[in-house]
Amino acid sequence: MRLDLTPYRRSTIGFDHLFDMLETNVQRQTAENYPPFNLERIADDRYRITLAVAGFTRDDIDITAQQNLLLVAGKKDGASDNASFLHIGIATRSFERRFELADFVFVDDARLNDGLLVIDLVREVPEAMKPKKIGIKTGAPLAAVTDGDDDAQRSAAQAA
Repeated sequence: MRLDLTPYRRSTIGFDHLFDMLETNVQRQTAENYPPFNLERIADDRYRITLAVAGFTRDDIDITAQQNLLLVAGKKDGASDNASFLHIGIATRSFERRFELADFVFVDDARLNDGLLVIDLVREVPEAMKPKKIGIKTGAPLAAVTDGDDDAQRSAAQAA
C-alpha cells in the first residue's frame, strides 16, 4: 500500500514531521505484522497496548520509552534449538515494534501474563500546559503607563 501525501505537502507549512510519520507508519504496517497487538482506550487519558508474545519470557523482552516513542523488542536466546520439533507453529522470531506516542503520554505499567504483554499508558498534561479560563472584569480599563511616568517611577524607587 502506498500513501501519497504530496498534495497536502504542497498546501501546508510545518507539517512535514506529521506526514513523514504517517508514511513511515503505513510502510511499517504493510512490511511487518508480528507480533499481533491490540490498542485500547481505557479512559479519556488512559490507553493500553496488548501484544501477543507467546513463547517469550520477561527476560526476552525489552521496553524502551523515549520522547514520543515506545519501542518494544523481543529476542529469543535460542536455548530450545536442541529440541527435535516435528512442527513449529508458535513464532518466536525476534521482533521490534515501534509506537509513536503523543506529547505527555507515558508508560504507567507493563506486565507479562499468559503470553500477553500488556503496557498501560497514561496522558498527563502538566498544569502549565492545560487550558485556563480567563475571567473577564468590568469597569474602567487600567491606566496606560507612558515612558515619562515610567522614568518618574524609577527615580522614586531609586530615591527610596
